[in-house]
Parts: sequence; C-alpha cells; structure tokens
Amino acid sequence: MDGVGGVGGTVATAAGMFAGTNVDDLIVLTVLFLSARAAGAPRVWQIWAGQYLGVGALVVVSVVAALGLTVVPDAWAGLLGLVPFALGVRGLVRAIRGSGDDPSPVVAGGLLPVMGVTVANGADNISVYTPVFRAVGAGATAATIAVFAAGVAVWCVAGSLLGSHTKVIAVVERHGRWIVPVVFVAIGTFIVTESGVVGLLL
Repeated sequence: MDGVGGVGGTVATAAGMFAGTNVDDLIVLTVLFLSARAAGAPRVWQIWAGQYLGVGALVVVSVVAALGLTVVPDAWAGLLGLVPFALGVRGLVRAIRGSGDDPSPVVAGGLLPVMGVTVANGADNISVYTPVFRAVGAGATAATIAVFAAGVAVWCVAGSLLGSHTKVIAVVERHGRWIVPVVFVAIGTFIVTESGVVGLLL
C-alpha cells in the first residue's frame, strides 16, 4: 500500500507541478491553434510535436541541472524570451508591409518556431523542476516525466478546444495579423522582464 500511495503521491505532485508551471502555456497554445485554423499554419501536428519537443528539452535541461552539470544562472534563461519577441516583431513588420487583403496571423509557422516558443515560455520552469528531480529518485523522476508527457497531450487538447470557437476564429481571420504578433511580443517581453536578465545585462 505504501508503494501505491507513493506512486499516487508522485503522480499527484507531478500533475500539480505541470499544471501550475504551464498555465501561461495554454495562452500560447490557444493562439497557435487559432493561427492554424485561421491561416493554415502552423500545422496541427507541428504544434503537438513542437510542444512535446519543447517540454522535453526543458525536462532534459532540468535533469542535467539536477545532476549538478550546469553553472548557467537561472536568470540568463530569460534571454530565451527574445524568441517569441522576435517572432512577434517580425509578424508586426509583415503586417505593416502587407496589404489589407493578407490578414495572415501566422507568426510561428513551423515546427522549430513552435518548439522555440515553448522552450522560451517555459524556461523559468527549470528552476522549479531542477530541485524536484534532485530530491527524488530515478523511479519518481521517470513517473514525473510520464505525467508531464500526459500533461502535454491534455494541454494541446485544451488549447485546441479553446481555439476552436467560430466567433474567435472569425476575429483572428480579420485582425489576426495584428493580434497574434502583439500577443507574442507581450509574451517575450514578460519573459525577459520577469527573469531579471535585464538587471544582469546592466
């Protein structure tokens, strides 16, 4: 029974940790799925694959950090916020230069951009995951990673559902070339400012 209780506790803790650290990721996923439905890019499979690759990269870095094999200050991870910021700025530039007949809201139009945004948006999660992986054993770590994998699927389904409302899609089709880039710029700015990396640079 202790073993079952231990596994149940690990699963519950991992589920809570994933949900608590990835609430903001739902916003990103919703925007990506809206973009996919309104403009055809990124493709749905690219969103799913990019999300799994991005979260997987964060987990790998966290495990490596838990083993004491990294000396990069957590705050420097905030520089990754420049990824969604740059994608957003590029989208705004395209919107300004484009014509009114091209309302394309595409900002992250492929697998690698989706992965990059996922990593950037979740970079601060490393500081949460690392001490957990350092404290638990190999079995609990494996169980936590399995829960995270299931969590990514739940998040993708939730983002897809949130981005499936016809009225919202219609708005994105009309104004998405402005809305989506602005959201990405805001996300990037938040990541950079909240990480404290600006203070390190100054």
